[in-house]
Amino acid sequence: MADIVVIDYGMGNLRSVAKALERVAPGSTVAVSSDPEVIRTASRVVFPGQGAMPDCMREMDARSLRQPILEATRSKPFLGLCIGLQMLFDSSEEGNVKGLGVLPGKVVRFPADRMTGAGGEKLKVPHMGWNQVYQSRSHPMWAGIADASRFYFVHSYHVDTPEPALVAGISRYAYGFTCAVARNNIFAVQFHPEKSQSAGLRLLANFVSWDGTFRGSLDRSAVPAASA
Repeated sequence: MADIVVIDYGMGNLRSVAKALERVAPGSTVAVSSDPEVIRTASRVVFPGQGAMPDCMREMDARSLRQPILEATRSKPFLGLCIGLQMLFDSSEEGNVKGLGVLPGKVVRFPADRMTGAGGEKLKVPHMGWNQVYQSRSHPMWAGIADASRFYFVHSYHVDTPEPALVAGISRYAYGFTCAVARNNIFAVQFHPEKSQSAGLRLLANFVSWDGTFRGSLDRSAVPAASA
């Protein structure tokens, strides 16, 4: 039985995620697996992703992974990364596909008519590179990570949720957007911690020690408002 399972559904930078976890958790067994039973018996689950949402949903279902993933979101520390965050929501504009519906909201594309920087410069989509993340609530996953730390992003879509209590972090690219969410045993981020050097490794180390409980308080006073 693996301590940590990185779900393999044919999409994503799986080996880099697994290697980063092995680095921060040398005493844990890390497995990359598409076996539903391996996922069910793991102590912790990481749900990564890279590519287009329709392809990710299709490949996940082709491997009969929907049910074990849904079970994991209810029962153990669960970390979603990039598309692994987006797939948790109700739907996506990318291909107009339904997501897993674990969390309320939709995934929307950065609109071309709003992609203007503070200095009037045109911003490119996808949003690619290092950007600050503002912690909108306290959470064990943020332990030891300074507010406004920089993480690495590669994405053209982001989450739009009607539930403010879900939002754990916001970044800004033309406007503020949700880049981290938290509920109960779930924590998910739009950025790539495995590519984010010391801050990303600390986030992964926090996941290894996190017991899956969350009682954080909402405090967004210093955070750029989402969609502002």
